[in-house]
Amino acid sequence: MWKLLRGVFLVALTALAASTVAMARESVVYTGTFSSTAVGGYDPVAYFTENKPVKGNSKISTEYKGAKWYFASPENRDKFVAAPTLYEPQYGGYCAWAVSQGKTASGDPQFWKVVNNKLYLNYDADVQKKWEANIPDFIQKANANWPKVLE
Repeated sequence: MWKLLRGVFLVALTALAASTVAMARESVVYTGTFSSTAVGGYDPVAYFTENKPVKGNSKISTEYKGAKWYFASPENRDKFVAAPTLYEPQYGGYCAWAVSQGKTASGDPQFWKVVNNKLYLNYDADVQKKWEANIPDFIQKANANWPKVLE
């Protein structure tokens, strides 16, 4: 009887460990620890149309890749829904420089750059300066690391 209970306990413990490892994988879209909102609630289309970060409205939103995306206008939401890959930040909104280093870090919507019609976010002003020192090289490295860095 004890052997049977021990066996059941070991099977349950193994299943729990496997699910914990699976949960450790980072989300494909950075939303912060206690949020499900992409780009910190900023409108990803506005970076292209207004050339600046614009806070989105939770009442003008959509869901994409398991995250909520907010927009400043219904027009921007409609543009995003029609072609999300044109507007979503690269590397799921994680810091572009960190991904180039084989890591993940939060991307801050205030530290951004559009390069070759793609949006990149960085962690802070200091990291953005590092990234801007050699953007093509860091993009190449980040592309090679993405999405493996999520594991």
